[in-house]
Amino acid sequence: MNHSIQFGPQRPYDVIVCGAGHAGCEAALAAARMGAKTLLLTGNLDTIAQMSCNPAIGGLAKGHIVCEIDALGGAMATHADATGIQFRLLNASKGPAVQAPRVQCDKKAYQFRMKHTLELEANVFIFQAMVDSLIMKKGKVLGVQTNIGVDFYAKSVVVTTGTFLKALMHVGEAKSEGGRMGDFAARGLSKSFIEADITLERFKTGTPPRISGSGIDFSKLEEQPGDETPTLFAFYDTRDDEDMFHVEQIGQRKLGWKPGTDQVSCWMTQTSEATEHIVRKDLCKSPLYKGEIQGTGPRYCPSIEDKYVKFEGKAHHRLFIEPEGRNTDEWYINGLSTSLPFDTQVDILKSIPGLENAQIIRPAYAVEYDYAPPTQLLPSLESKHVENLFFAGQINGTSGYEEAAGQGLVAGVNAVLKSRNAAPMILGRHESYIGVLIDDLVTKGTQEPYRMFTSRAEYRLLLNTGSAELRMLQHIDKQNLTSKNRLSKIRKKHQDVLHWTAQLEKDKTRGGTFGDLLRRGTDLETLEFPNEFLSLNEATRSEILYRVRYQGYLDREMKHIEKFKQLENIKMPQNIDYSTIKGIKTECAQKLAEVRPNTLGQASRISGVTPADISVLMVVLESKKQRP
Repeated sequence: MNHSIQFGPQRPYDVIVCGAGHAGCEAALAAARMGAKTLLLTGNLDTIAQMSCNPAIGGLAKGHIVCEIDALGGAMATHADATGIQFRLLNASKGPAVQAPRVQCDKKAYQFRMKHTLELEANVFIFQAMVDSLIMKKGKVLGVQTNIGVDFYAKSVVVTTGTFLKALMHVGEAKSEGGRMGDFAARGLSKSFIEADITLERFKTGTPPRISGSGIDFSKLEEQPGDETPTLFAFYDTRDDEDMFHVEQIGQRKLGWKPGTDQVSCWMTQTSEATEHIVRKDLCKSPLYKGEIQGTGPRYCPSIEDKYVKFEGKAHHRLFIEPEGRNTDEWYINGLSTSLPFDTQVDILKSIPGLENAQIIRPAYAVEYDYAPPTQLLPSLESKHVENLFFAGQINGTSGYEEAAGQGLVAGVNAVLKSRNAAPMILGRHESYIGVLIDDLVTKGTQEPYRMFTSRAEYRLLLNTGSAELRMLQHIDKQNLTSKNRLSKIRKKHQDVLHWTAQLEKDKTRGGTFGDLLRRGTDLETLEFPNEFLSLNEATRSEILYRVRYQGYLDREMKHIEKFKQLENIKMPQNIDYSTIKGIKTECAQKLAEVRPNTLGQASRISGVTPADISVLMVVLESKKQRP
């Protein structure tokens, strides 16, 4: 491929991706894998895939998303595995459906790997420039204008601006423009969106101080080691060696090393009574409680100010001291996000056991930014207001690297499909956590930074991490998201799972069939499985055993899904005037008009729409069918 830069209307790209965070990286790679000429624009090449907050990937439900990204050919999983310095399986004592891998990454190593992967991708061109505005005509996006006076054109544009839109950072009373400490804010794009009738609102997030490890008294902290046997994200059982560690193939492989080895520890401590006194005394200095911050913050990652105000009576709050990499002495204090003044931050640290002499090397801060309420999007993540314009990541009101990356991948795929006049890839709620995430956003919207939890997925028993490749096989196959060799391995895995799930219900051993014994809780070590079954790789065997052991529960969920599909298959006309429909309340009509659901199933999930409203809509749709 000719990698000379293409600019001007006569030399368009297939896809332009604006922003190179976790959403932007996955969007660009997905588009490129589908054969699309892709331009990735970023304000700073040195911050591609930067972990602005905690250098960790995965966790409850988030780990499921990472496995799904890997199944769809994405890069997050392999890079997290390859740069992980501590691996833990959360909820290990519970059922496999809610078990979730989490990895503490070497922050810079992850970032460099992702950048290098993009550099090596034949269909990706990376360019450093800030996007100032969109080029639009008759309701369609044609390209973007940059801060250096160069215009780029494309068939589709994906916006992944993170926290940078009109971003404002707060450290006490000190304010500065920027979406991240040390980086500029993106100012012009917000104006383009408003001109296109795209509504913008404000959210806020925050980050804790970073400290030097030399001042930490580890003798006062509780050690938190990684798992002896690490749980990886990537489906290595279906990957070739050359697919596993793409970047290392040019000579960077660390001989004798494999993911999960040479782990480091994290540490735990907690706030003290003195901490509470300091925070409460200086609440008047917090921009959050002075009313200077208007944006809503994340409920599930509250600042230390919020913790003491909203959880009054709780004297101590747990803190996790986490390393940012192997080759740095910088540590992250998970649980101590704040926008209090710097001198207050210093006092807070002195009050925490083990951190009395710790030196702050990066202050904590809060950042306010524009986001576009996601009910303005189609399920494909395309804007309802501007054709060929896609949104992914925090601009859609989400928080978290994983949520951003999952959206980015889907937006990248659909941007290509739209440029080819093909039907979009829509992941169902029963197929993936990514499907739940996107459906929640475009159907229900969000009043606070959205974070994924297992409780948000009604079919979570079907969405265990080990089944991601199998659940989304049809999408992987149809969109050519992986190599042919890997696709054949996934198909073989699928066949093996189907065969042995049925076979273990038939094959008898002492005490009954293998299926009966597994559901009774018989120890696996005591069961004499057929040699052919034992010859399968561990990942395939685990998936088979999971399906057999939980057969009754899984069958029940499949029945619910079939009922769900009945509503999902009923298409909603986009020209309905909901205000004229008798039998539904004004509020309901307004919400239906705002979301414009594609199906009756989507309509049923809109907040405020009742089963009675759905019944009315079914009558209306039926009457429209009967009209000549």
